[in-house]
Amino acid sequence: MGKGIGGHTRAYRGATDDWITPRHIIDALGQFDLDPCACIPQPWPCADMSYNVNDNGLEQPWAGRVFLNAPYGPRAKPFLAKLAEHGDGIALLFARTETVMFHKYVWPIADALLFLKGRLYFHRPDGTRAPGNSGGPSVLIAYGRQNALALRNSGLDGAYVELNRSARKSEQSADSTGTAGELPESLTRIPAQ
Repeated sequence: MGKGIGGHTRAYRGATDDWITPRHIIDALGQFDLDPCACIPQPWPCADMSYNVNDNGLEQPWAGRVFLNAPYGPRAKPFLAKLAEHGDGIALLFARTETVMFHKYVWPIADALLFLKGRLYFHRPDGTRAPGNSGGPSVLIAYGRQNALALRNSGLDGAYVELNRSARKSEQSADSTGTAGELPESLTRIPAQ
C-alpha cells in the first residue's frame, strides 16, 4: 500500500489534489502571469493571476506566461494539452516519460525539460510541508524558448535536457519528402520496432 509511482498502486488517487509547489521552485523560475490550478487557499502565489477549482481553469482564457501544477494522474492531460497549445509556460509533473500524454504533449512540442534531483516535498494549502515526498521523480517542462532558458538558468538541481524543436521540424519536412534529414549530434535516431 502507498507504493506510489512504479508500484502497484495509483499514487494520484490520494485524499486531495491540493499540493502546493515548493516556493523555492517558483522563486527560481521567475514571475508568471497565470496559475490555472491554484488551491484554495494558496499560501503563496505562483503567478500574478490564478484560477482555482471553482473557476475551472480549463474553461478560462490563458494569457501570458503560465505555471502549471495540474492534478497528477490522468486529469493532468487536458491541462498539459492546453499548455502545449498555449506555448508559453512551465509545467510541473511526474517524470512519466513513457506515457501517452508525454509522447503526445511533451516530446514533440516542449522546448526543454528539467528532471529534478530527488523527490519533491509539496506543501499543504496552509503552507506546511507534507510529511512524505511526492512518491516519484518530477520534471519541469518548458514551452517556449524563454521558458527553456528559465529552466536552464534556474539553479535548480537536476538534469536539463534541451529539445531541439527546429531540428525535429526540419527532419519531419525531410521525411515527408521521402529523404531522411540529418540530425544534430545531440539527437539520435532510434528505428521504430
